[in-house]
Amino acid sequence: MDHSPYILFSDGKGNIFEDTTLYATGRSGWNAMPVQQDEWIELPAGGQLYELPERRGIGIDVQTGEMRLCEKGWAVAAFIPPAHTGLYIAAYESLPGAETLPLFCYTAAGWHNEKFYVPAIRIEQDVRQESKGFINEKIKDGVSKYLSAYPHNRLVKHLADNCCNTYHCPAARNYFMGRWECPVPTSPACNANCIGCISFQPKEETIISTQDRLMFKPTAEEIIEFTVPHLKSSPYPIVSFGQGCEGEPLLMWQTIKEAIVEIRKHTDKGSININTNGSDPEAVKALCEAGLNSIRVSTNSVREEIYTPYYRPNNYHFNDIIESLKVVNTYGGWTSINYFVFPGMTDSIDEYEALRKVIKETGLKMIQWRNFNIDPDWYLEKIGVVDTGECIGIKQMMELIREEFPDLKFGYFNPSMERIKGDFEIDFAH
Repeated sequence: MDHSPYILFSDGKGNIFEDTTLYATGRSGWNAMPVQQDEWIELPAGGQLYELPERRGIGIDVQTGEMRLCEKGWAVAAFIPPAHTGLYIAAYESLPGAETLPLFCYTAAGWHNEKFYVPAIRIEQDVRQESKGFINEKIKDGVSKYLSAYPHNRLVKHLADNCCNTYHCPAARNYFMGRWECPVPTSPACNANCIGCISFQPKEETIISTQDRLMFKPTAEEIIEFTVPHLKSSPYPIVSFGQGCEGEPLLMWQTIKEAIVEIRKHTDKGSININTNGSDPEAVKALCEAGLNSIRVSTNSVREEIYTPYYRPNNYHFNDIIESLKVVNTYGGWTSINYFVFPGMTDSIDEYEALRKVIKETGLKMIQWRNFNIDPDWYLEKIGVVDTGECIGIKQMMELIREEFPDLKFGYFNPSMERIKGDFEIDFAH
């Protein structure tokens, strides 16, 4: 790359252009900054570009080297597909009264040599959510087949009608293609009030959730009926409790425990995983004793002072999520954190030091470096952060963590049992 990509702008009518008088910048915390040329990659397949209404992109003047606004149109950001982690947010200045952006990630983007570029890295080689791998006819056939096979199963119907056909959930689509990770939502209720919740937003809020939440409590029998065949027949099989279309699965731990016990009577194949906020260590212990293999705890930060104003927990505290990770580690299970990456917060010195402490304290096995789906300004304002502190860069932080903890795995998806027990770099969907 002989120079940085040019900034992009939208005309408000669905058309995107480059402005060759400005180089694209990235955002870290509240600040716009240059992006190193070696941090740009081509926009991966499955990526999309977003117009950011009522926002002007911030670029670097090609002639003067000074930062200024692109006044030609609205700012543009990229959605980068799963398996990739963004290194910088799109840099822009909002006009007064600009509406809150919906719950997606907003990675910086630019144009160079007739191609779109983003500052990102591929953090995961597993292909389970690559757009080219989804075959619509096969998915349609799978939906028809499974609805016929389980005509009275409300959960299978929910996965078909709500998750697969309405929201095109990658996990649900994979299930109906008979492969890999099978989603198992169980809880219509939650014990947190996350600012960026994707399945429930209060009516008075300025945004809406991106999907509808599960409205019933499935029985253990409903869970067992379709998960056992999946574990027996699918490649790299996983069943995962805790999905984006529900509340907190640990509130349904008794049902999940009953299901796990019965599943393991029928098959010892595959991995049984829970995606959770980790709020109830005693429930996690009960699930481990029943046969839970892995846990993924979601968090926007490993610092209580940043975690709490975002999650707004009911009847649990930050330390409970640390204890839950410890519990699973004690039982020999696989532990991951679903780490919401926000450049300028995630890579702050304070966060880096806190992460090092958590890794040591919990015996953490994996970090899933997930892009944070949230309006950047809205998020920082909601949690009351004015100064994000000194930062080291997302890429640099990853390198430092890798160097200090060589056995800690990086990725984007829950690993199968084959990957956990075998070669982590080979034994996965590809």
